[in-house]
Amino acid sequence: MDPARDPAKHATCTTCRFAEDKSNYWTAVLYFKHPNGTFVRVPQMANHNTGPGVQVGGMTVYYFQPRPPTKDLDIVAFAPGFRMITGNPFKRADDIPLSDPQHRALSFRCFDERDPGNNGVPGFEGDSFSLPTKICPEGIRSNIYFPQCWDGVNLDSEDHSSHVAFPEGPISAGLQIFGTDCPASHLVRLPLLFMEIIWDTRPFNDPALWPTDGSQPFVFSMGDPTGFGQHADYLFGWEGDSLQRAMEVCTGGDGVPWNCPVLTTQDMETMNNCRQPNKIEEIVESQYIERLPGCNPIQDGPVSATMVDQCADAPSTWYAAPSPTASPVARIPPWPVCYDGVGPDNSGGLAPRCDSKPTPANSGPVVTPPPA
Repeated sequence: MDPARDPAKHATCTTCRFAEDKSNYWTAVLYFKHPNGTFVRVPQMANHNTGPGVQVGGMTVYYFQPRPPTKDLDIVAFAPGFRMITGNPFKRADDIPLSDPQHRALSFRCFDERDPGNNGVPGFEGDSFSLPTKICPEGIRSNIYFPQCWDGVNLDSEDHSSHVAFPEGPISAGLQIFGTDCPASHLVRLPLLFMEIIWDTRPFNDPALWPTDGSQPFVFSMGDPTGFGQHADYLFGWEGDSLQRAMEVCTGGDGVPWNCPVLTTQDMETMNNCRQPNKIEEIVESQYIERLPGCNPIQDGPVSATMVDQCADAPSTWYAAPSPTASPVARIPPWPVCYDGVGPDNSGGLAPRCDSKPTPANSGPVVTPPPA
């Protein structure tokens, strides 16, 4: 996308809770590989405490402020035209030193019936850096941190990552990377951008669907069955100075949007009805397909994956499809979607305004694979 094209000025709606946020957030999607070799996209479902209402797919995005002992406490919000990526889609091995803060930037959480919710710092005890190798009864969550330090000059770079960097560390479960300093090459402190995406793997919990060799059956859309290639893109699109104002005023850290009065919140129906039509005529979800979309054969590693240049079967023609008119259908998660803590006015947060746990708690329709 042309850096001069500001999403905040061209977008007509947003799927974000805050109406001022017209940013683009993207990550590779997860597929399930059936024993017969076909693939089906793993749906996404609503995260904990994202109500009222049930989000249709999507992700949860956080903007964190730094904290002591770092000296870099002054935040500079992203500027129009800014974009960056985190992670490497070609990576197939855990080859980053454990002492490097970037090592913990991308991880996975396996949810079981105990519903650990948001307990535990992402990327530390209990989480894995590869896709989980066991059945996760209530789904898998991707934990994705972006770099927090900027060179102060470039809105982008050729590799979309050299203009930013992670703090130097060392890090711990208590400090994460909130409390460590930026390197001398990238001294400008940005908001710490963090994403959570919950994959509804419940329809695939039957052990008979899993490989018999001890491996796991999930693969990312770029042909990565390891999870080490997990990555995400960010294109800034907040209106005016709204993000800067929010970072300066909304420091409570409770995750309740209504406790940030300098921004405009919108209801879940408005969020869910903001959708893009398909631009390429290709089946990518809701039914089993013979191969992953695009030119993305599975590359197991441990050597880095390579780009596939020739792919005659991949569609490349864009068309002007009409916007969807049917109401989107949300998958019902197995946990509460409402904040049930105590708000600043001791009202109990959002719990009085919505159901604490949506019903029925089902995993959605079962997709039947083609014959072997």
